[in-house]
Amino acid sequence: MATNVQAHITGTVWKIEVSVGDDVTEGQTLVILESMKMEMPVEAPSAGKVESIAIAEGQAVDEGATLVVLI
Repeated sequence: MATNVQAHITGTVWKIEVSVGDDVTEGQTLVILESMKMEMPVEAPSAGKVESIAIAEGQAVDEGATLVVLI
């Protein structure tokens, strides 16, 4: 079952820490968002494999936007 990892804040994608096909562990940082000059890590809610990445570095995202899909 796929898990959509969503942005918990509105901000800019500062860095993508994973690639499609990567195995990730629960709590691993997937993406770092920048908001109000602060870097906010977005972590994997569970272990899985990166199925797709829905964003690009430098892209503005809204709270709730899907960033990464895990399977």
